[in-house]
Amino acid sequence: MATKLFVGNLSFNTTEGQILDLFKQAGNVVSCELIMDKFTGKSRGFAFVQMGTQEEANKAVTDFNGKEIDGRALTVNEARPREERPRGDFGGGGGGGGRGGKRDFGGGGRGRR
Repeated sequence: MATKLFVGNLSFNTTEGQILDLFKQAGNVVSCELIMDKFTGKSRGFAFVQMGTQEEANKAVTDFNGKEIDGRALTVNEARPREERPRGDFGGGGGGGGRGGKRDFGGGGRGRR
């Protein structure tokens, strides 16, 4: 069974190809995904690499965790399952003013002249 690894602390200049070439040294790479910012199109500084077996994943963690690439010491560990997060509705419900009824715009006092 394939094992997914988190690869963090990447230089923003590191390419998916460089990551793939590095992890191939530890065994069969099933997939490699460099995470990009959807608005700027630039790297977010981390990736996910899926290794063919648990043994290959363990070797990759041992060999590459702390290894310096592009001047940065990599963080490599087994990826945790993604946590469920609420969609972008930002909580909330109806909103609107808290006072019901007619509006009072002040001005009281004098009558009509």
